[in-house]
Amino acid sequence: MTIQMFGLPVSGGVAIGRAVLVASSRVDVAHYFIEPGNAAAEVTRLRHARDTVSSELTTLKNELTSEAPPELAALLEVHLMLLRDPMLIEATKHWIEARHYNAEWAVTAQTEVLARQFDEMEDDYLRERKADIEQVAERVLRVLAKEESLLPHVVHARGFGGKDQLVLVANDIAPADMLQFKGSVFTGFVTDVGGRTSHTAIVARSMGIPAVVGAREASRLIRQDDWLIIDGDTGVLVINPTPIVLEEYKFRQRQSELERAKLHRLRHMPSVTLDGQAIELLANIELPADAANALQAGAVGVGLFRSEFMFMNRNGDLPDEDEQFEAYRAAVQSMNGLPVTIRTVDIGADKPLDRMTMHELRHEHALNPALGLRAIRWSLSEPAMFRQQLRAILRASAYGKVRVLIPMVAQRGELIAIMEAFAQTKQQLKAVGQAFNPIEVGAMIEVPAAAMTMPLLLRHFDFVSIGTNDLIQYTLAIDRADETVAHLYDPWHPAVLGLIANVIEAANAAGKPVSVCGEMAGDTAFTELLLGLGLRSLSMHPSQISAVKQRVLRSDSVKLAKLARDAIGSEDPERAWLSANNKAALRSANR
Repeated sequence: MTIQMFGLPVSGGVAIGRAVLVASSRVDVAHYFIEPGNAAAEVTRLRHARDTVSSELTTLKNELTSEAPPELAALLEVHLMLLRDPMLIEATKHWIEARHYNAEWAVTAQTEVLARQFDEMEDDYLRERKADIEQVAERVLRVLAKEESLLPHVVHARGFGGKDQLVLVANDIAPADMLQFKGSVFTGFVTDVGGRTSHTAIVARSMGIPAVVGAREASRLIRQDDWLIIDGDTGVLVINPTPIVLEEYKFRQRQSELERAKLHRLRHMPSVTLDGQAIELLANIELPADAANALQAGAVGVGLFRSEFMFMNRNGDLPDEDEQFEAYRAAVQSMNGLPVTIRTVDIGADKPLDRMTMHELRHEHALNPALGLRAIRWSLSEPAMFRQQLRAILRASAYGKVRVLIPMVAQRGELIAIMEAFAQTKQQLKAVGQAFNPIEVGAMIEVPAAAMTMPLLLRHFDFVSIGTNDLIQYTLAIDRADETVAHLYDPWHPAVLGLIANVIEAANAAGKPVSVCGEMAGDTAFTELLLGLGLRSLSMHPSQISAVKQRVLRSDSVKLAKLARDAIGSEDPERAWLSANNKAALRSANR
């Protein structure tokens, strides 16, 4: 039966494929593909876990005293029977041998299949047995989690899922897990939760694949191997489409690919407006390997290297100075002399580390982590770690043009502590004869307090970069990862646009470089407006550069300046801006 659902479109295009469900579990489960040759070893892990759980349950049953309720012995017997049932463990082999899932992922996939079968049973007693299946599966998962698999995590090879394209469906996907899926078999993503600027959405856009978030019941209604259409432009999901609908979306998919090919031809053209203003188009990257994509897309530098992704998916083993240095140097050298702006680690809120220290663990359970110990606050609370990162960045500066960007700056005390940390690290490097070049230090403007105290910041920093995602979040008191308030997340809000305009004006007046590195930079709906406000530098995902460049090439910044001022001063900036541009287009057409 065909089902249509709706969510928030966060990454454009159309994806068509079979659904791969990442089931929610009370156990933290790793999801990755294994090499085909390692399937037998992974099946052995599975069977060993089953035998371990069976032994544990048998021991528990044998140790029951006469005072124990008889129902407890019966329950343990049921769980033992389920462990021996081919539908649980033996059928799980299918996911390992045919799809090449790791053992943990295979267990959750088969548990999901069985749970849905129990949900459809008419008998109340049988439906309630679903809980027994889930409890047994979680015991198996806990045993697997205790064993450190020696098999490599492989998420990039194609062909593991057979000839069909695959799309990933989950309640939510952590940013670090999204990063693991870069270049993977998945051609699209769907999540139940999330907003347009949640980090799941941001990484999906950086991958250049269709994605829909905030689809609420998607992971419950979609089944393993269902055919699924993801429309990343409208937020529509079609489950098990009819042949006619499937053909219609395949046609749209081909048209979208042709449009991308046309835009790709612009990648090496200079980015200059009709009135001769050069516009700097930079790239946002997560890992050093992304630098190659930035160059291929025509970026003239890296405007935002999100260094925190190097700290994730490491089981608490943070990268040391040398490892960070090698990564930064690789990115710098890959850019062939073009500038690389490295943001210091931005951990916290929706980007937690996978294993936390006791100090961080307390923060993780804070009532509102988005307003807690995150970004530069976290770095300053861990001075040794912060200086280690600064030393690695400074060392990498010897191999090219490097700039440092400090996230979430808001307090004068933070400015002083940041500058002291830089002075200490430079002195440490000089003491051991380590080479480094002068680097510019910039502030990320994403807190309203920072946007309103620009003269103070501009006295201390060499440049500023506007992080529109958090600036909107904090200005409007909207959790950008919460789909229940996603409709209130409004980049066109007069207060938001007023702050952005003030930052750009203040930086330009002080002769300090200013850019936008948030999602607004890559959204073509805002390109002309930002140019009209005086912005001359934008940093975005490499996949968005050509579309933004096309807008730049068709723009006249002089004419846009008055339209922009009028729009942001109005009660409804979006309507005023669209109306003014429509009138301008009509005047141009009638000449």
